[in-house]
Amino acid sequence: MADPVITLHRDAPIGIFDSGIGGLSVLRHVRTLLPHESLLYFADSGFAPYGEKPEAVIVERTVAIAAFLLTQNIKALVVACNTATAAAIAGLRSRYPDLPVVGVEPGLKPAAALTRTGAIGVLATANTLSSEKFLKLEAQVAHDAGVRFLLQACSGLAHQIEKGELSSRETYQLVERYVAPLLAQQADTLVLGCTHYPFVEQLIREIVGSDVTIVDTGEPVARQLQRVLAQRGLLHDAAMADAPTAKPLLAYTTGSNSTLALAFSKLLQLDAMVQAVSGPQVSC
Repeated sequence: MADPVITLHRDAPIGIFDSGIGGLSVLRHVRTLLPHESLLYFADSGFAPYGEKPEAVIVERTVAIAAFLLTQNIKALVVACNTATAAAIAGLRSRYPDLPVVGVEPGLKPAAALTRTGAIGVLATANTLSSEKFLKLEAQVAHDAGVRFLLQACSGLAHQIEKGELSSRETYQLVERYVAPLLAQQADTLVLGCTHYPFVEQLIREIVGSDVTIVDTGEPVARQLQRVLAQRGLLHDAAMADAPTAKPLLAYTTGSNSTLALAFSKLLQLDAMVQAVSGPQVSC
């Protein structure tokens, strides 16, 4: 179908999208920084995880979901998925040049500023680590900062988090398997290169100890969103009020609506109105 005509209003909602529940780690920072904004969350849980799927599939899903959220009259889109950002954000911006689109990427630059040993571990999906966008960023930061990045694909970890297994024996063993080689190579800083991983940050901390710095990019993404909205004159009017109140949360999922509602409650201590949608409803 034809792309919708985009008319942006400051009172419109912000769309936040991820392959599953991982983007909630970004939404919580957006909610804190911009409590006056209306938020629409989309979890493509019926097709999760994205980390090891072909890039063409990820691009197709991302474009389809962006098109769906535009029918909900969003004023900005946050691609709260590292894999989808790497694969599809350039195409989204080209297709919808009038729509503010904010993506996520592993925090290599802040990690380079924090490391003492010069060795930085990057935990991410295989697709993120092999993407042209990531490899270009890695080469640039490594050259400019004189650091080395130790790349670790974490197969299965996002799936464990999707299942709600944040502290199970299997999840612990996965995390230990992935971080041990990085610590052995003197990594003193770990970058969480998937939005799912902040939900097991405490587990990672138990394994690596207090001397290792852990970098998450959720808060910087929220600040970037705020800057973009301000530049475009799209911040909600209530942003100027003395005491803005949090707006209701609306969410869509291609998986189970009760599972996503439980994730909001368990991970964020928030209630959300969740609606399940089928694949054809978000097809492009």
